[in-house]
Amino acid sequence: MKFKHLFLVASLLSALGVATTASAQTRTLYVGMNGGSLEKNYTSYIFPEFEKANNVKIVVVAGTSSDIIAKMQAQKDKPQMHVVFLDDGVMYRAIGMGLCQKLNETPVFKEIYPYARMANDQAVGIELGIVGIGYNKKLFDQKGWAAPTSWMDFADPKYKGKVVFQSISTSTFGLHSFLMLNRQFGGTDKNVDPGFQKWATTVGPNVLEYVSSSAKISEMVQTGEAAIFPLTSTAIANLKVKGIPAEFATPKEGGVLLMTGACALKNNSEQDLSQKLIEYLLGVSSQTKAMEYVNTIPINKNVKVPDAVQAKLGKVDQLMKHINTVDWDVINEKRNDWNNRWNRSVER
Repeated sequence: MKFKHLFLVASLLSALGVATTASAQTRTLYVGMNGGSLEKNYTSYIFPEFEKANNVKIVVVAGTSSDIIAKMQAQKDKPQMHVVFLDDGVMYRAIGMGLCQKLNETPVFKEIYPYARMANDQAVGIELGIVGIGYNKKLFDQKGWAAPTSWMDFADPKYKGKVVFQSISTSTFGLHSFLMLNRQFGGTDKNVDPGFQKWATTVGPNVLEYVSSSAKISEMVQTGEAAIFPLTSTAIANLKVKGIPAEFATPKEGGVLLMTGACALKNNSEQDLSQKLIEYLLGVSSQTKAMEYVNTIPINKNVKVPDAVQAKLGKVDQLMKHINTVDWDVINEKRNDWNNRWNRSVER
């Protein structure tokens, strides 16, 4: 009996030892990203598969892109985060500050759109959106208006007092749309004078309100105040899910590429695992889940986009046709000057 008792005790201690060792081997990855629905969808549907396969726990550090890059700068010498998701404009700033580790060449890179590879692979796009024209379908039907077809529709006098435009100083949607209009006026990303000079006689008289973010647009669509506004097909899909009568139109001049990028922080303590997570996020499995739960256009070309999804997000082939990109190196260099000029001459 004594021998049997000792055997049971030894077995129990051995089992506890194994459990303790297994627990010690579970690593933690800290991922900086936007909170809210994005965090919920990733933690519920996308991260668990990676966590299970790699015996890792992913902890989200929630915040806006501006919050996240501020933390990256403050922790530059000893990063507390391992991977971050940033809007593409902010990501290029982070790259310029030397905060991102160059990603390893991986087979999945051959499956993604080439423009998703950012700055010699120091970051990579994991979510794809297209900025175009959102419009109030209910109001358009009431007025008998055809759907908008061009960036220049923002200057159509029939929309006087019915355009809602995001401030370029606070919104990428607003900035993208201003730059597209600037191109129609003869400007370039390096020369925004035409956009500023012609605004007061073209788009400006039509604007009811300049908003700091897109959150207010849903309310203004429901009240009938907003007729057209810059937005992404993804954002429009999210409004439609809530029963808000919004539709998306791809301008004939093309929409504007908007990405959320991911980078592994330079000098972080889990370099191999960080790179492995980013590789996973680019794969067909996670890209399919992002399409289903986050309403993003897949950045992996091998993802099959069902008709039901295309009905919600728009025809992918059409969205990707004649897509425009902007020069973030120029933008980040000139952004403060542009913001000041916008505040003085447009939103004064």
